[in-house]
Amino acid sequence: MTMTNDRILSPDVWRDFCRRLEAAGDIVTGAEAAANPLDRAEGYRYLTRLLRIALDMQLEHADPDFPSFYAASHETAKIGADNPDNIYMNATVSGARRYRIRGQRGSVPILSFGTKANRYAVDGTMASTGELDSADMTVAADGSFEIIVSREKANGNWLPLADDSSMVIVRQTFLDRANEVPATVTIEAIDGPAHPAPLSADTLVAALERTTAFVAGTARTFVQWTEDFRANQMNRLATTDQTPFFRAGGDPTIFYLHGWWQLEPGEMLRIDTRVPACSFWNFQLDNYWMESLDYRHHRIHVNGHSARLNDDGTLTLIVAPHDPGFGNWIDTAGHHQGTMLLRWIGATDHPIPESRIIPLDDRP
Repeated sequence: MTMTNDRILSPDVWRDFCRRLEAAGDIVTGAEAAANPLDRAEGYRYLTRLLRIALDMQLEHADPDFPSFYAASHETAKIGADNPDNIYMNATVSGARRYRIRGQRGSVPILSFGTKANRYAVDGTMASTGELDSADMTVAADGSFEIIVSREKANGNWLPLADDSSMVIVRQTFLDRANEVPATVTIEAIDGPAHPAPLSADTLVAALERTTAFVAGTARTFVQWTEDFRANQMNRLATTDQTPFFRAGGDPTIFYLHGWWQLEPGEMLRIDTRVPACSFWNFQLDNYWMESLDYRHHRIHVNGHSARLNDDGTLTLIVAPHDPGFGNWIDTAGHHQGTMLLRWIGATDHPIPESRIIPLDDRP
């Protein structure tokens, strides 16, 4: 019997897992700017959400010989300013194998595929190792498509892998989600084994260690981002250096403008910008933990379909606790502070918005 088998028969494996989770709580309690009841409660909820995502990623869908897509961010589990207009789907892969993705295109405006070297548990990075946009794909008349995922270039639709690739990410971006049809996708390994092996003690212990490392590493990374925005982007959107966002797995077609918003009673934040020629744009409010606010029940984001532009074609956003009656109101959903994000996707240029705090009862 191996040492791991000995450990799995004792309480130590589970106790160690719980101790590591407990230690991750220090990231929440150490965030002084979030030391209020709402942000603290959302911080603890954030850790539970990261745990759910991590268990899917590191245990339930972790076998690169038998990959399957799972939702990494959705309405009740969110990471790193998740896009309310997106469906995110992830699958675990290995650079040593080849894969086949099959799907139906649907009518979602933007559909993209990427391979990543996921190191969130180590250093908070997720480097791109390959990208494929549906605009560059061959799709059959009936909407079906097939993609080969491999290190060696393949004929037809090809998504590159690298030696250190560990994940496929599928992003679907909607303008009008109620009326657009999402794509459907499946993935399988080519020439893999016929059946997965039974769960071993070694596999379980390693998965639990990766799970807690992911929870702590992800939480720590985005708290650092939040604190940087709070120190340098107070009530403004001006993060022109895109390097940190691409290192963390951001889409290379997106220009990200992050910031920190903070309102006192009786205040609202007005943001004005020119809208460039682009394939998509949106703006959203997030909490301290860089989770999008509750877009199921509040108007916390707006995009090129739902926004009203000014007569001169410019855009006015109003971040406020209630609708002031002009511009595009973005609901703070009971919060008084947090992070925010404006995305320009496929844009010809990247305007930097102007923003200012004005009285809540002000009118243009």
